[in-house]
Amino acid sequence: MVFKRRPQPWLNRLGRFIYPRGGWIRAVRYVVYRLRRLPDPAHKISRGIACGIFVCFTPFFGLHFLISGGMAWLIRGNVLAALMATFFGNPLTFPIIAAMSVELGAKILDTGHAVPLHQVFGAFGQASAELWANLRAVFTSDPTHWGRLDDFFSGVFLPYLVGGLVPGLIAAVVSYAVTRPVIAAYQKARIGRLKKSFAARRAKAQAAKAD
Repeated sequence: MVFKRRPQPWLNRLGRFIYPRGGWIRAVRYVVYRLRRLPDPAHKISRGIACGIFVCFTPFFGLHFLISGGMAWLIRGNVLAALMATFFGNPLTFPIIAAMSVELGAKILDTGHAVPLHQVFGAFGQASAELWANLRAVFTSDPTHWGRLDDFFSGVFLPYLVGGLVPGLIAAVVSYAVTRPVIAAYQKARIGRLKKSFAARRAKAQAAKAD
């Protein structure tokens, strides 16, 4: 192999995740463009979008693709639209979603107080590390520690999960109501343009044959 791609440092990869090449506006435009051109009826595409957006309000980080695709399949929505709609959850929106969900969940569950936002994502990282350490301990002589995971579940995960259901459902319903007519109108206009283009080519071919 003559040319070998240089491996990117992890800081560059992290930077591309936080701010994609070309900016977020270009990334959003591309996702919208792809959603509008999906080969499915508007109502199926909108169902998929609603599933993807709803899942963004859940604390199942790392599983959003899998869950949104499964939900879309169950309700006969477009699975690809669901996967693409999970980009609604990104470094710009996750802090807002997390703060709102944890605060609302703490009030619903009456836990007395909500975990501050700056501690929420750190708690997820610590819980993941402790869970992995406990799983490794099953095959070694290392002791297991579940106390912190119990605190994480009751103080962060459960409030996030419960509190995210309400805004998640609202966002899903709104996204369905907004995207369905927009996609239907785009598809109708696109079909009209294709028919017009086909008619023009056919007329041109007939004129050339007549000559």
